[in-house]
Amino acid sequence: MDIAFASETLMSLLSALPLTLELAVTAIALGSVVALALALARLSGILVLDWFARAYVFVFRGTPLLVQIFLIYYGLSQFAAVRHSIFWPILREPYWCAVLALMLNTAAYASEIIRGGLLSVPHGQVEAARACGMPRFMIFRRIVMPLAIRQALPGYGNEMISMVKATSLASIITLMEITGVAARIISESYRVIEVFVVAGAIYLAINFLLTRLIAFIEYRLTPHQRQPLAIHGELKGEAH
Repeated sequence: MDIAFASETLMSLLSALPLTLELAVTAIALGSVVALALALARLSGILVLDWFARAYVFVFRGTPLLVQIFLIYYGLSQFAAVRHSIFWPILREPYWCAVLALMLNTAAYASEIIRGGLLSVPHGQVEAARACGMPRFMIFRRIVMPLAIRQALPGYGNEMISMVKATSLASIITLMEITGVAARIISESYRVIEVFVVAGAIYLAINFLLTRLIAFIEYRLTPHQRQPLAIHGELKGEAH
């Protein structure tokens, strides 16, 4: 393990870190919107929406993300209607094709996580809100969604971690994110171990920070599960 070469590689790979984070954040943010819409479609009770959401989840969860990226980047350009459409300035760019593929993929997984969170909300709390005269949208915004987020956050956190790692597939459509730069360095130096060890360490650091962030949000969203330290200390003092 050449430390000097590893240090030089680290500096080169860190230059690609902003693109990796941008891909992950954009895909997760847009995917969460699509996922919420799919989850609501599954729970809407409208047969057409329900089956559309089921079909979407079945297709995107049942096919590899690599194939989806290839189909979007290389496949859509084969259709003249796409090349002459208003979407072509976006679909001809590797960046937006990667974002689109990552977004559609994560939406399929996240929709089931969000649906599980929505179904976990106790029906009694919804009935209590209705008894207080809350309108339907207010019940969803102030009762259902906060509780659903609290329940879905651990599972959704795992999906976000998976999406950070999935950004490495964007290198196959010429995007120079961390894995793309790593592949270029390997082709120039033929030193595989040092490059991939450094690249893996960067992904590990990103996901470590992400797990800490998710744990902090989960801690903030569950104050009722935290034991009041002051009262606990007073009780111990009285016991003595």
